[in-house]
Amino acid sequence: MPTLTLTQDPRADELLGRDPLALLLGMLFDQQFPMERAFAGPRLLADRMGVETLSAAAIADADPEQMAAWFQGPPAVHRYPGSMAARAQAVCRLLVERYDGRADALWADAPDGRALLRRVGELPGFGAQKAEIFVALLGKRYGVTPAGWREAAGEYGEEGAHRSVADITGPESLAEVRRTKQEKKQAAKAAAAS
Repeated sequence: MPTLTLTQDPRADELLGRDPLALLLGMLFDQQFPMERAFAGPRLLADRMGVETLSAAAIADADPEQMAAWFQGPPAVHRYPGSMAARAQAVCRLLVERYDGRADALWADAPDGRALLRRVGELPGFGAQKAEIFVALLGKRYGVTPAGWREAAGEYGEEGAHRSVADITGPESLAEVRRTKQEKKQAAKAAAAS
């Protein structure tokens, strides 16, 4: 079981390390929301559902109103609790339909990095960049390293990078990732202004 330090909350990080669905949902939630809170969301959801390990089948089959209530909190699981609850259910339904409800089945038998990237990219809410970051996270922190995974992850797969959640190993690397993201935003603003 990998030791993750994505949330800086030991209980939330422990769940991410042992529950592949929690890790996948944390990545889903990492959108227009602080990274640590996004990855802590699965722990909040598990607590509200009264479970120690999340189940794709239970989430897929949950009453949508109940899901929305779990996501609203307080605190909210996500900045947009209603739409993210629906998206989490859509991801879990796909996992049930294609992967027997097992998030780790997405990567367990992936023949190579390209196939893994394609599978992740087919999930609702996972665009190209998010899929690359998740492949990098799996490779760098979870030990999922099919042939060509670094290439499939693009710049996020680079050794020694500080670009994404895949590069966080503690408070110092979290600060470096934040700096890199801030610099990238400023460069994009400057380019747009000129």
